[in-house]
Amino acid sequence: MSGDEPLVNQVESPEEMIALGAELAAGLVTGAVLALEGGLGAGKTHFTKGVAAGLGYRGEVTSPTFTLAHEYRGGRLPLFHFDFYRMDTEDEVLRIGWDEYLDEAGIVVVEWPDKFPGLLPPGTVWLKFALAGRGRTVSSAGS
Repeated sequence: MSGDEPLVNQVESPEEMIALGAELAAGLVTGAVLALEGGLGAGKTHFTKGVAAGLGYRGEVTSPTFTLAHEYRGGRLPLFHFDFYRMDTEDEVLRIGWDEYLDEAGIVVVEWPDKFPGLLPPGTVWLKFALAGRGRTVSSAGS
């Protein structure tokens, strides 16, 4: 999901959002960072469920809104799922081990990355999630 022109996917159901995440996961390599930008209910967590499934993780995947970070291990690569929504400062993010997670051999997914874009490394893939009627759109302008 990179290049000069945005890639736009129309998604009509949670199952389709999960499938889109799983499809993207097939091409992910160690160190990939996905920044999921969009409002409440736009499909970010369902997409992350798909990424986890696509990496081979078979457990439950939930939003880290209140826990701030979740680790999903047991697949092809570990998945580290962050939510910056309730964080107020970059220092808070750093105190939960942000740099250490970036150094791990896994995939990092961040919801609400626009709160602290300066913490995201070069090469981060930004995906924008939006409500579109009864469905959703997922678009990428690259990294």
